[in-house]
Amino acid sequence: MNDPNPYSPEQPERSAIEAMRGPVLLEFGTNWCGHCAAARPLVEAALGTHAGVRHIKVEDGQGRLLGRSFRVKFWPTLVFLRDGEELARVVRPLGAGSIRAALDRIDPPAADVPGSVAPQ
Repeated sequence: MNDPNPYSPEQPERSAIEAMRGPVLLEFGTNWCGHCAAARPLVEAALGTHAGVRHIKVEDGQGRLLGRSFRVKFWPTLVFLRDGEELARVVRPLGAGSIRAALDRIDPPAADVPGSVAPQ
């Protein structure tokens, strides 16, 4: 099954990633990786409740500087950032729970945001 959102061979600069405002999920892997393919539905399901999270899939491998700057060793590696700061990381997720927990750290539910009002 083809991924409609494949890993991009384009390598953004680390400074560009750190300058991004708001919640960002930076995912490292390759389009041919079996672990990455297995994680795809888990990531998509978890992102379903976090529409405001920017999801960037970056192709990783030997000589790929962005992956090395984030010390990526296994695929997929999910790096969760808010305002350019890494707040969580999940490597080779086996379930959506760890992904959802990390997403909640960078994009908390409205009831958890200071000054917000929970729906009645």
